Amino acid sequence: MTYGLWLSAGGLQVNEYRQSVAANNMANIDTVGFKRDLAVIHERDVESAARPGQQPFSDRLLDSLSGGVWVRPTYTSYDQGHLEQTGRNLDTAIFGDGFFRVSDGTTENYTRDGRFTLNPDGDLVMVAGSGRYHLLDDNGTPIHVADPTLGPIAIGKDGAVMQDGTAIARLGLADFTDKTQLRKIGENLFENDGDARPVTPQTTVLSGHVERSTVDPISALTDMIEVTRAYEMNARLISLQDDTLGQVVGRVGRIG
Repeated sequence: MTYGLWLSAGGLQVNEYRQSVAANNMANIDTVGFKRDLAVIHERDVESAARPGQQPFSDRLLDSLSGGVWVRPTYTSYDQGHLEQTGRNLDTAIFGDGFFRVSDGTTENYTRDGRFTLNPDGDLVMVAGSGRYHLLDDNGTPIHVADPTLGPIAIGKDGAVMQDGTAIARLGLADFTDKTQLRKIGENLFENDGDARPVTPQTTVLSGHVERSTVDPISALTDMIEVTRAYEMNARLISLQDDTLGQVVGRVGRIG
C-alpha cells in the first residue's frame, strides 16, 4: 500500500513541474520570438530493473509493477513562428534557422526577438532588456550608426544594415548544430555551451516584421487542463490510500 503512496507522490511532483512549464508557455503567448517548452516525462524503472544484481531482496509482484513516472530534461521546440508585419524598419524577423547575436558588453547571447531600436548613442539595441543588449555585426562588434541624421536605417533580406541606401554593417547571425546546448536565461535570450556556426543560405531576414511566439493558445490551455486533472487524480489516490491504511490500522488494532 505504501508503494502506491510513493507512486502517487511522484506523480504529484511530475505534474507540478509539467504545470509550471505549461504556465510559463501560456504567460509567453504574446512574447515576440518565444520558443515553447515541452515537459518530457518517461516511465521510471523499478529498483530491481534500474540496478539489477544490487538488490538483496525482490518481490515478483512489485518487480512487475511500474516504477511511476519521472521528468526528462525539458525540450525547447525551435519551430518557425508566424511572421507578423509591423511596418517598423528596425523590426526584423528571421525566417529559417538561426539567432541574432547580441551582447551586454560582457557575454554574447542569442535571441529570436528582432525588435531593435537606436539608443541615444546611435547603437542598435534590443527593445527587450531595457536596451542593455547591443546587436552585433558579423564580426561580433556592436552595430553603431555614426550619424543617425544622415538618413533612415533599413535592414535587407541578406542582413545588410543600410543607411540611406548605403551598407554600414551586416547583422550577426548564428546557428547551432546541437540546439540542446542552448539554455534560456530570461529576457528572451539564450546562452550556448556549444560551438556556433554561420546560418545557411536558406535563412533570410525580413525587415518590418517580427516573429510571434510559437505557443498555440488552444494547445496551451488544453495542456494546462490535462495536467491539472492528472495532479488532482494523484492527490485523490493519495487520499484514498491514506484512508485505506487508516482503516487497516484501526481494525488490526481492535482485533489485537
